[in-house]
Amino acid sequence: MTTRDVVFPAGRQELYERNRYSPAIRSNGFLFVSGQVGSREDGSPEPDLEKQVHRAFDNLNAILAPAGCTFDDVVDVTVFIVDPEEKFERIWNGVVPEHWGNAPYPTVTAVGVTWLYGFEFEIKVIAKLPEASGN
Repeated sequence: MTTRDVVFPAGRQELYERNRYSPAIRSNGFLFVSGQVGSREDGSPEPDLEKQVHRAFDNLNAILAPAGCTFDDVVDVTVFIVDPEEKFERIWNGVVPEHWGNAPYPTVTAVGVTWLYGFEFEIKVIAKLPEASGN
């Protein structure tokens, strides 16, 4: 079996080890990022919806950066939203454009869910690694 090439954001490795998953794995020229939520440093949810979405993107960027990526390198996005009928417009048209960048945009799948461990929003991405990384 191949050893996984894991990417950890600064200062949060203990949180991922406690929850028993990798924040991101480099493989075959891509970075596969686990779902990121709007968690505070201790792992608890940010209570305000808009702030929670901003924090989810901050947490995502904290994983992309050590791999040499930005959101511009993201090719595929999956978002999970609790109660999307009520919250989708606030999230998608209110907060997401601040983090999304310019066209052409990545592919997107949006999924409505009933539970996210106390969170309202989660974002999972696949990014193309920079060519210079050799992956």
